[in-house]
Amino acid sequence: MKTPLFKRIVLKLSGEVLAGASHRAIDGPTLENIAAQIREVKDCGVDIAVVVGGGNIIRGASDHLPGVNRIAGDYMGMLATNINALALKSCFEVQKVPTVILSAISVEGVIDSFAQDAALSHLEEGKLVIFAGGTGHPYFTTDTAAALRAVEIGADAILKGTKVDGVYSADPVEVPQATLYQYLSFMDVLKNDLKVMDTTAVSLCMEHNIPLIVFNAKREGTFKRIILGESLGTRIEGEDND
Repeated sequence: MKTPLFKRIVLKLSGEVLAGASHRAIDGPTLENIAAQIREVKDCGVDIAVVVGGGNIIRGASDHLPGVNRIAGDYMGMLATNINALALKSCFEVQKVPTVILSAISVEGVIDSFAQDAALSHLEEGKLVIFAGGTGHPYFTTDTAAALRAVEIGADAILKGTKVDGVYSADPVEVPQATLYQYLSFMDVLKNDLKVMDTTAVSLCMEHNIPLIVFNAKREGTFKRIILGESLGTRIEGEDND
């Protein structure tokens, strides 16, 4: 077997990926398939921490719910990530993958609270760690949480699993002729306002030299192929391509 590109990664999963084609909040077969793909990568000897979004349930402020203010909406979104984390953990345990959830917001009696030393200890023990609850604060996205956790656990890279094949010059659904980028610098993303991650997350990755790979989590096998060295999706790193 090929040697994995990275020893320790953060996998950022959008909540929408878990919904599958069924349009339910969480699609069972999709959940099982994603968990199986993650297990395959872990079996290659890679330490994996998963940061999961909550957009399949509620997108916090983005949903603009009447009567719900921004802060309340963001906390609702954080709670949604805990629901997704519990679903993933259950699925991993069925597949015999030791898993722990650490949440940035307290869910006493159900999920342990996040602590950096606990996260590092679990990873060293060979467990898969799921980070939920975002950063624990409103006005910050789960993308920022992924970048922050990557710094805290010393991850070699962040892989962001989405519904599309990578980063495009425009929305490929609305603009079918949009260009798929293979490589970008962090400055390319910031200067061109490419909607990869929010600016706080991108800046954190750039400051700490953590490469970001955006790929299609719905294409079976893509995650493992990237880890084993194939150039799939969009790789973002460095300050400039010039």
